[in-house]
Amino acid sequence: MKTLLPIATLAIALFAAQPALAADPHAGHHADASQSAGMSHGTVKKVDKAKGSITIAHGPLENLGMGAMTMSFKAKDAAWLDQVKAGDMIDFVAENVGGALTITQLQRK
Repeated sequence: MKTLLPIATLAIALFAAQPALAADPHAGHHADASQSAGMSHGTVKKVDKAKGSITIAHGPLENLGMGAMTMSFKAKDAAWLDQVKAGDMIDFVAENVGGALTITQLQRK
């Protein structure tokens, strides 16, 4: 009995020292990895190489607090202007970069 109390105390201390479980018990089990990366979904409506922009009909942009709409974004990487065309389905991240709404990540579906 004298050894049971220290062992139980040690077990409780070790258990309490474990990091807290994630708030989302399904974290890491998402079927669509782009959701966990914070990407939004949309359809390319127009590519304007002269302006360096892509017009996208998109769902809500959670990180910017914007609802679904169609709008033009500056492309962070000019190469993306040659990689997408009107009608392409994409996943993307848009951020406010120096006051301009800019696509900072882009993936074709």
